[in-house]
Amino acid sequence: MPTPDPTAVNTMFARIARRYDLANRLLSGGADLRWRRRLVAAVRRARPQAVLDLATGSGDVAFALGRALPPDTQIIGMDFCPPMLEEAEAKKRRTGGYPNVSFRQGDGLALPLADASVDAITIAFGLRNMAGRRQALREMHRVLRAPGGRLFVLEFSQPQPWFRPIYYYYLRRVLPRLAGLITGNRSAYEYLGRSIGDFPGRAQLGDELRAGGFSEIRATAMALGIVALHEAAA
Repeated sequence: MPTPDPTAVNTMFARIARRYDLANRLLSGGADLRWRRRLVAAVRRARPQAVLDLATGSGDVAFALGRALPPDTQIIGMDFCPPMLEEAEAKKRRTGGYPNVSFRQGDGLALPLADASVDAITIAFGLRNMAGRRQALREMHRVLRAPGGRLFVLEFSQPQPWFRPIYYYYLRRVLPRLAGLITGNRSAYEYLGRSIGDFPGRAQLGDELRAGGFSEIRATAMALGIVALHEAAA
């Protein structure tokens, strides 16, 4: 699959921002909530003081971290798509809480953060949309404190071989139709289906993490392998 065009990806997410959460719940059958809970539990075990939630979207992971981590933990939700950040800010206003969660615009290929400035980075279903994964991983490594900094990547992966024909049929034929009904933007989910199907498996992504400077890499497969939680040390 060609490298994602950042302008096109930004525009796509801007168009689906208002119904993004609803689409996630319905298209995954609510499984996305369980996957995010696994991510948050892993971060909690690391006991970070400062966390960057990259590609935060509408802020689901940032808010979950805000609930799970001590109130003095600083959590920054960062995304390059302003309409998605507007949804995150609207959620925060509606709850009237999360004083330790803030949002800011930023590009994953050139993070507006100082070197060694955060203890943990989370990125949920956003790495495959980066225009350059290698550069994004290098930037994550740069802003993580070392030693001790941890990266947590929750992302789609490649399922068990027997399940792949069913899965790919769903991605290419069923997903865009359902998502088009929910969001009114079928083409966005045709792109997302392709990006999921073409994303590397766990072993290959592990190699990319090593090339980005990370070590102690491990991956936990979920849901017949269609999703994996990767953890790595800076």
